[in-house]
Amino acid sequence: MVSHTALASDKNESIYEERIALYKKTEAITQIPWYYIAAIDQYERQIHYKDSEDPLVSIKIPAEKWYGIGNINHIQDVNIINLFNGLGKDGNGNNKADATHPEDVLYTLATYLLQYGPTEEDILIALWDYYQRDLTVQTIKNTAKVFKTFDDINLTDRDFPVSIQHNYTYRSTWGAGRGFGGARIHEGTDIFASYGTPVKSTTYGVVELKGWNLYGGWRIGIRDIYNIYHYYAHLNGYADGIKVGQVVKPGDVIGSVGSTGYGPPGTAGKFPPHLHYGMYKDNGHSEWSFDPYPFLRKWERMAKDKR
Repeated sequence: MVSHTALASDKNESIYEERIALYKKTEAITQIPWYYIAAIDQYERQIHYKDSEDPLVSIKIPAEKWYGIGNINHIQDVNIINLFNGLGKDGNGNNKADATHPEDVLYTLATYLLQYGPTEEDILIALWDYYQRDLTVQTIKNTAKVFKTFDDINLTDRDFPVSIQHNYTYRSTWGAGRGFGGARIHEGTDIFASYGTPVKSTTYGVVELKGWNLYGGWRIGIRDIYNIYHYYAHLNGYADGIKVGQVVKPGDVIGSVGSTGYGPPGTAGKFPPHLHYGMYKDNGHSEWSFDPYPFLRKWERMAKDKR
């Protein structure tokens, strides 16, 4: 199930303030950048919790890692945990390492990362050793980059992917059949508009992919801070200067509507001009397509309310 946290616009701001205060306190103690600590917490929040659940800190360190193999009674005394080579640390000064206490969890995580060194490269190596998954490391790196760029974690604004100042039309087309390249389903929503209509980022994120694809033509992919990959296809071209690794925000123009694809690089005109917009959710194990239509409807209303 896709978390509607990705659509939040009216969350209680106090929880964001509490979180960032904890992240920066942990940074002050360990020198691990707060935005990396925040990005790990954000990543785990998306894979562990549903909409109705929103704990202050969402990182879950497995019991065998926290307490140490052999500490079968999960004794929280830090000396016992050290004896069993557990990771658990005392972050609030009570000589206990509580796997459910926010300060203990963040301090333990940061201490683990610090074993590898304080540089970004060191942190990325530590994350790979911990998660053993390239996409997880890349997602955390991207989210940290966004948090650092905006010096904030309360980033809930959104925008519609084509300019609402232009004529456009769309309906729910996710799951419909497609024949080019063999039988398959349509993994997105088509938004029909004239050639050259500006295409915009819907979210805060990092450009993860840019270039030609047999099916999608000129396309661009953006990974957001909610473990969701946003896919824009059939573009006529890209905005000047847009590049892989670039941080974007809602409303940033990334390209324009076209009709490219269904052939070798440069193929165009095999169908009417439109933007194919797809969304893919990562749960920490696999990534899958889901229907973007309800999200587009909400973002369209938000965009019109801003006028």
